[in-house]
Amino acid sequence: MSTKPEGATPPTRTLTERRKAATQLDIARAAAELFTEHGPDGTTAEDIALRAGVALRTFYRYFRSKQDAVAPLLAGGGDRWRELLAATAATTADGPSEPGAGLPEALERSIAASLTPADAAAEEGLRWTRGLLRAAAEDPALRAVWYRVNQESEERLREVVAGLAAPGADPLEVRLAAAAATDAIRIALESWAETDAPVRGEGAPAELAVRCLRELMGGMRLLNPDVPDVSGGSATGP
Repeated sequence: MSTKPEGATPPTRTLTERRKAATQLDIARAAAELFTEHGPDGTTAEDIALRAGVALRTFYRYFRSKQDAVAPLLAGGGDRWRELLAATAATTADGPSEPGAGLPEALERSIAASLTPADAAAEEGLRWTRGLLRAAAEDPALRAVWYRVNQESEERLREVVAGLAAPGADPLEVRLAAAAATDAIRIALESWAETDAPVRGEGAPAELAVRCLRELMGGMRLLNPDVPDVSGGSATGP
């Protein structure tokens, strides 16, 4: 197994790819703003294209539906988190770590860092997420986009965790850890969106996500070596 985590050195994108990504993000932000202001039912693809300053045909070149348009915005947080995890796991508080040794701490630190806004733009992004999740409660299509983004993030995270885990780590435990970490963030954001809690401090996404992570991962041997092995044998990969 390679010890080089996925996402540690992302490939350089071409100018065309960067422009495409920038256009998609502009459309996603426009959609998020309109959904927050008027709800999905009160927003059309034409409205989103107009707000983003693109032609309607450009909108449909990138997205199948108005709800699908917010996917890049929702996925961006997961992308940043995986990069933080890869960087954070390289060391512990006491210095460089062996593979797998700093994984529990790295998961907590990277989750807290990714969900703690560092500037006004990050705060605004969290508030957009809150608005989108509130809208998703009444819109099955928007909710499906949210679940799809989380599933895709979990699949990518599995590669990162496998690369950071100790050699010979049980593939089932790697998969469980990726699922638990992803669900910790999802549940934290959904719970926070149901309240008027602040973006920092008690009740904020970072605090809730770390709480969720500790609850979900308490019995996993990959992150807690003292947990007894009850598998009865060596697991095989999925």
